[in-house]
Amino acid sequence: MKQRSFFSFLIVGVVVLLLTGCSYLGFGRGNPLSLLRGGSQANPAAAMFVPKQAPAMVSLLVNPDALDSFWQMIASGERRQGAELSSLKTSLLADTGLDYQRDIKPWIDDEITLAVTSADIDRDASNGRQTGYLMAIATKNAQKSREFLELLFTKRAIAGTELMFEQYKGIKLISDNQQSSSAATQKPDTHSDKSRQNSFSGAVVGDRFILFANHPKILRDAINNVQAADLNLTSSSQYQKALTLLPADKIGLTYLNLPSVAAWQGLESATQKYDSQIIALEVNRKGLLAETTLLAAPDQEIAPPPPTLSQTVGALQYIPTATQFSISGSDLSHLENTNLNQLWQQSTQLSGASSSSSGAVSRLVKQPLAELQARWGIELPKDIFSWVQGEYALGLLPHEGQTTPDFIFVAEKLDAAVQGISRLDAVAQQQGLSVAQLPLQNQKISAWTQLITAPASSSDADGSSFTLKAKVQGVHTGVGNYEIFTTSVGAMDEALKAGKNGALVNSPNFQDSVDAIPKPNQGYLYLDWPASRTIVERQLPILKLLEVAGKPFFNNLRSLTVSSYGSETGAIKGGVFFQLKRE
Repeated sequence: MKQRSFFSFLIVGVVVLLLTGCSYLGFGRGNPLSLLRGGSQANPAAAMFVPKQAPAMVSLLVNPDALDSFWQMIASGERRQGAELSSLKTSLLADTGLDYQRDIKPWIDDEITLAVTSADIDRDASNGRQTGYLMAIATKNAQKSREFLELLFTKRAIAGTELMFEQYKGIKLISDNQQSSSAATQKPDTHSDKSRQNSFSGAVVGDRFILFANHPKILRDAINNVQAADLNLTSSSQYQKALTLLPADKIGLTYLNLPSVAAWQGLESATQKYDSQIIALEVNRKGLLAETTLLAAPDQEIAPPPPTLSQTVGALQYIPTATQFSISGSDLSHLENTNLNQLWQQSTQLSGASSSSSGAVSRLVKQPLAELQARWGIELPKDIFSWVQGEYALGLLPHEGQTTPDFIFVAEKLDAAVQGISRLDAVAQQQGLSVAQLPLQNQKISAWTQLITAPASSSDADGSSFTLKAKVQGVHTGVGNYEIFTTSVGAMDEALKAGKNGALVNSPNFQDSVDAIPKPNQGYLYLDWPASRTIVERQLPILKLLEVAGKPFFNNLRSLTVSSYGSETGAIKGGVFFQLKRE
């Protein structure tokens, strides 16, 4: 089986929530402000159908119709977007002969839950593996939902699909099977039940839910889970603990049983520090916040995180507004203990990566630092991280016509900084670079330069005349309580100008993004989506596929901001804020 990065799956889980909502946009009216108060119910009621050890569950906790007005409130109202949504709605029901307004809207209520119930339906790898999937849709009109179920399968029968009917514990199950009729007539609980791999099944359970699954056994198990409460997800102590850590105003959530996810994806087994993860989705007038919490296994302890910040990092005042990617925080000397780093380590472990590589999200963050390390010939942990015990900020500054952006790194100068900066100058000299003092904006800057030779003129036929040029590899200078490092004189000029006017921290878009992140926290990773889209897609190829499915969402994405925060015992918490464009 092809291995998938755990964080790729995590991102899919978050975006499925987004796209599930976006997929239904335009289907109805609704009060957009009601979504700011979260869903009409606190937690997924459909968890009672999901087995305790299920790998994953994704739930949307609002009526899909309510999302239309909210999207119109926060996103562009262009007609082009309306056409895209209409096309998406049509594609969802393509080849079914169904119409949302006529056949679904009259009964659909305020919850849609999709679960991966098992890695293998019959837990017998000798006859092949078939993942079990269950979808539960809340209904406000049981009779209408039964009529819909009958209509759906009637249309499938008319199209030539053989149907099977079964009464199980008083509930009518309807299934189809595109295998041979001999396979379809096997008894439902026999070993050969697995042969019906193309089966599609449905049932209305009570007056509250309509269920769909990719195998009738999944429906039978779901009914059993309700009747034996200790079998379903609601009886999991870890799940219940995770729910207590969620915000009240959520419109959806994703829950992951990490050992089961690893087994489902065929990842290498390893001792896991964390055994479950939950992601909640909130909305506000600026966008959407996906808040994630990792819960430690009962026998694992989590080291307390380093001190958090209650105010925006001051070092950001030297990061220009034009920066497309920035990281800011405090105390790089304890980088390994930050919540965000532990999240990255977890993704690396679950993706089956070797010790010399990392998961996709980790690469996204570490790649700029790796390029800076190679360019300056230094070891970041020893030469920089070790002495940066105060605030810091890193920014990537693009330049028109250049494929490689400039780097700007700002560090607060505490006691250890003076020695650390002197060491960097010494390392530069060991690399054969000269350390020269240059004037810039009435400021003395130190430049690490390399002398190179070049022909004085192309007209010199014998090449006997040469000139010496100084190639700048790095620049640094002290301003107030901060030391600024850049990879070019031009970038230093931009950083000094930002300190006077035009810093990223003063940008309304940046302020709106960080205001959506709970405080105190451990700093921010900020991405200007239009400017850095290509970079992110290169590091996370799965986003290209998600962009196709969620084109209206990604076309209106202005930025995303990642942070870590919280100090709950046995848990680490972080969030991703998706800021959306507004006219």
